[in-house]
Amino acid sequence: MTTTTDSRLRTIEVALGSRSYAVSIGPGLLGDHVRWRSALRGRHALVVSNTTVAPLYLDRVAEGLDSLHWSSFLLDDGEAHKTFANVGRALEALAQLGATRDACVVALGGGVVGDLAGFSAACWMRGIDFIQMPTTLLSMVDSSVGGKTGVNLPAGKNLVGAFHQPRAVVADTDTLATLPDREYRAGLAEVVKGAAIGDPAFFAWLEQHAAALMARETAPLIEAIARKVQYKAGVVARDETEQGERALLNLGHSFGHALETAGKYSVLLHGEGVAVGMLLAARLSEHLGMSGAADTARLHRLLAALDLPTAIPAGMDPAQLLALMRLDKKNLAGTLRLILWRGIGRAEIVGGVDEQAVLSVLRAATG
Repeated sequence: MTTTTDSRLRTIEVALGSRSYAVSIGPGLLGDHVRWRSALRGRHALVVSNTTVAPLYLDRVAEGLDSLHWSSFLLDDGEAHKTFANVGRALEALAQLGATRDACVVALGGGVVGDLAGFSAACWMRGIDFIQMPTTLLSMVDSSVGGKTGVNLPAGKNLVGAFHQPRAVVADTDTLATLPDREYRAGLAEVVKGAAIGDPAFFAWLEQHAAALMARETAPLIEAIARKVQYKAGVVARDETEQGERALLNLGHSFGHALETAGKYSVLLHGEGVAVGMLLAARLSEHLGMSGAADTARLHRLLAALDLPTAIPAGMDPAQLLALMRLDKKNLAGTLRLILWRGIGRAEIVGGVDEQAVLSVLRAATG
């Protein structure tokens, strides 16, 4: 076993009373078994990963499980595999392991792995422990924190799921060295989202450090991850099950999920959908007189500086996108309920949004 003494290590608490947990961020953490091993309370562990991540990092995690009865369950890589069928396979793996109610599911991978592993943990014996070990930037700054789990349906993304908080989050930033550029940039979109929602000073910091983040410089990267996680942890602590403020974290998601679904989860990565979705939300806010063109332009420039998409992919039908947005979980009483803004750092929930205004913005952004 090794321990980490690196001064770059950051620890952020998600304060939920007796269910509070730590988010550890820094290099070398997967091999720091002393840090995360104590979060496993029983004798059984199932490591859920995928065929891309497991060959790189599963052995490192396995060294910390040597005294347990454990096995692994591997998904194919990609959003298309976040399905009920694979939840069933994960549950069968728990059954074959003989997992009891004090077992733990370890999610080693990105958001797809974390969502499916967490949902499987929530289902097994009505809820067992799980640990998030995110290996993508997007999952480090967003999906691994807050306890949202779930799977996709053909009708839409994340329509089935549960709130199930992890016992711990272990974000080893060394894993980002093997992350493809496109997936890394997709994670930066979620960082931008946090600043756009409620932290204008962080947004300005991102504008100043965009080049350093694109170069994956260690210190700015850890700072960006920590600031985004700190912001989200505060929101989750105040509104765990998304009854109010937490819905703001979905800025751009109603548009983005529709784009992902329309592309059958193969055209845009989640973070790319969020990037385009945020810009569409900003343009709709401007169209409705809620915000000014200068804020929209700043968002567009920052997304472009991070080499993120800012346009609806060719061939997508605005009417179909609007129909998909009607299935969004935030909608109430059959009307669109979107996260819009009054400028950078001032997002708000807006109910009863005019569908024709949305359609107009979609048409204007369609090539």
